[in-house]
Amino acid sequence: MEYEPRIVIFFVLLQRVIHQLYINCSMINRELIRIKVVQVLYSYIQKGTHNPDVAEKELLLSLDKAYDLYNYMLLLLTELSRMSLQMLEIRESRSKKLNDGQQWSHKFVDNRFILQLESNRQLRDYCEEQELSWADQEKFVRDLYNKVEESDFYKDYMASETSSYEEDREVWRLIYRHLICNNEELSDLLEEINVYWNDDKAIVDTFVLKTINRFTEESSSAQALMPEFKSDADRDFATKLLYRAIVGQEYFNSLVGGSTRKWDFKRIALMDRIILQLGLAEITTFPNIPLSVSINEYVDIAKMYSTPKSGKYINATLDSIAKKLMEEGKLVKEE
Repeated sequence: MEYEPRIVIFFVLLQRVIHQLYINCSMINRELIRIKVVQVLYSYIQKGTHNPDVAEKELLLSLDKAYDLYNYMLLLLTELSRMSLQMLEIRESRSKKLNDGQQWSHKFVDNRFILQLESNRQLRDYCEEQELSWADQEKFVRDLYNKVEESDFYKDYMASETSSYEEDREVWRLIYRHLICNNEELSDLLEEINVYWNDDKAIVDTFVLKTINRFTEESSSAQALMPEFKSDADRDFATKLLYRAIVGQEYFNSLVGGSTRKWDFKRIALMDRIILQLGLAEITTFPNIPLSVSINEYVDIAKMYSTPKSGKYINATLDSIAKKLMEEGKLVKEE
């Protein structure tokens, strides 16, 4: 089938745009930022703190620790590879002593994707700088590797007579997806290592899987991992959102109280009040963010962190208040 030249050019340009968007994505996006701000504001209110600067430091530290976890999970893959090499050397040494003629496959230790990740300068330098290491978790790494060897996808990979980069990368994607994601033992271990990692792993897992998919056969040791922030604008968004929510607390609470006259404000669940406080802070502070985007984001957060009915309540309340502010000329959103 032949295509018109203009159509071919369109698809080429579209692929380039998609590729650039993919490259420019960051580990800490605005979805994670909003979740972190909710957590920090909740702690701020519960502790009765009255210093926004302390809350801001807590927020930035929490975001930095999420990025630490992202690198720590990538490092875990390289540790599994190290364990596979160690096990291979033990088996080959035993076979040599027994002279049993057993030949052990090097396919897994020579996996092209994991060799790329092991040589990645950004991962190595970051982990060294932050002193991230699995050295004290040898038993966990060994037990996890045993589960790798027991898995069907590992056995299929080792038994396959074909060899391609795509297969090398895919087996590690499956290892991460099936043995590292939703691993309760790992979650407990991470919580013991760092309290900031308690709620971060699920979203970090998605970014690790995205990172695996970004590698290609041509990737070198200079392959870029996801940056912590896409730009300074996202870091500014985080600190500005938190600060605005704190200093505007009384104003935002009055807006909520005015929209729920049939319901005592104090009877609204604390988490719902915090989500509304942040939602209104974002709606009134960032005119370039569409109203529907802000409302949908906080509805999703309510579904995650509050009661089953909170999503509908947050949606209706934010929408009602925003419309009222617009009618009064107190809220303007860019087209």
